[in-house]
Amino acid sequence: MTPPTAQTIQTGSVPAVRLTGITKTFGDNTVVQPIDLEIGSNEFFSILGPSGCGKTTLMRMITGFEVPTDGSVELAGSPVDGLPTRKRDLNMLFQSYALFPHLTVFENVAFELRVRRDPKAEIAPRVRAALELVRLGDMGERMPDQLSGGQRQRVALARAVVGRPAVVLLDEPLGALDQQLRKEMQIELKRMQRDVGITFIYVTHDQEEALTMSDRIAVMSQGQLLQVGSPQEIYERPATRFVASFIGSCNILEGTSTGTAATVPGIGEVPGTPVGEPLADGATAFVAVRPERMMVAATAPVGEWSALGRLTESVYLGHEWRYGVQLSDDAHVAVTVGGGGLTPELLALQPGDDIHVQWRADDARILSS
Repeated sequence: MTPPTAQTIQTGSVPAVRLTGITKTFGDNTVVQPIDLEIGSNEFFSILGPSGCGKTTLMRMITGFEVPTDGSVELAGSPVDGLPTRKRDLNMLFQSYALFPHLTVFENVAFELRVRRDPKAEIAPRVRAALELVRLGDMGERMPDQLSGGQRQRVALARAVVGRPAVVLLDEPLGALDQQLRKEMQIELKRMQRDVGITFIYVTHDQEEALTMSDRIAVMSQGQLLQVGSPQEIYERPATRFVASFIGSCNILEGTSTGTAATVPGIGEVPGTPVGEPLADGATAFVAVRPERMMVAATAPVGEWSALGRLTESVYLGHEWRYGVQLSDDAHVAVTVGGGGLTPELLALQPGDDIHVQWRADDARILSS
């Protein structure tokens, strides 16, 4: 497929990062295929994909830890190819935090400024401002082993931004935290990025993190950049079958194209909206539709498209019910129904009963791959 074209959310501005034809090969293995990408100034940009997809290698080429096999990297409009990491206007935050155990919180944050020989009169107020930003203003004299995991993560972030770099790269920094703390820190990271006004490039395999925090997301698989867009665009209008299945829950039915719809064996013609140009008649097509975009009913709706299936399970999840429906020998779908969409007839259904499934064409995507 043709890679997504480079883009930035700030039209006419100089991108914080521009990648042009960047690739990386180790021996005979190409781990990053040619990528063109622009990341806007002050943008929270996430690179999302499964383990081994090339996202960390891409980040390492931006930082200078890896040398691209081909292509170029620009920061704020200036080429940095060949420049060592220390001479690039960026900083990094890793999962391990890498705090100095023998230094106080204040001195951990101040370390980079002292190494750079910043004026002594500027160091203390800048460190205090960074600690206030991460809401640790009263913990400067504590040692790292006196902090919780979430507090250590905040110290590492304060240290990453205190030098006011143009770009901060974050490589799965929340991976060591428990689930509840991760959710809290997702909101905090976005707030901090907005307050400090620095471009954040966030590398993760966690779709929820990317959807929660990002202005835009780049989805990668097997070294390819498959789609770049806002969280809503990525979720609601996936460009490929992989993106549809990787981001959230999605039902994917395989069939053949009829140009503007698809015929699925055992079900018949089903509605959807083609992504890009309509496929040629008879070409393989995949219909992708989110569980929450589907509807179920005990009886067939009058005058609307629906498919008859067999209920395989109904699961109560507190805020919603999830129905499993067998539409044909090869097609099983999941449908989620909020409390407001339940009817006495639906609640009375048991596994094995007939159930009708439907969706609007605007809520499904017809994909070629």
